Amino acid sequence: MRIAKIIGKVVLSRSHPTFDSANLRLAYPLTLDNLDGTSNAEADTIVVWDELGAGDGSLIGLAEGPEAAQPFRPEIKPVDAYAAAILDNIDLHEPSVKSIKQAADNN
Repeated sequence: MRIAKIIGKVVLSRSHPTFDSANLRLAYPLTLDNLDGTSNAEADTIVVWDELGAGDGSLIGLAEGPEAAQPFRPEIKPVDAYAAAILDNIDLHEPSVKSIKQAADNN
């Protein structure tokens, strides 16, 4: 699961029948640099199925791939990303962030 930020709403003029009454949001996944404030760069945006009512600017827990379709079982929906949680706040432990970044730099 990744953390993403909602930046808009997706409206479809035509869609797959299983998307009737779907609430689709546009989001971009956040990196550790985004979360600790050292970068404002945005990743590629993705379309997210949202049943929780996340608004613009909300941070969400994002399930992707096969896990994104699990909440709909046994029904089959062609979905690649699902908003699994709305996050009220995120607390980063600074020493842990530094050690993760150092490990990434060393690889």
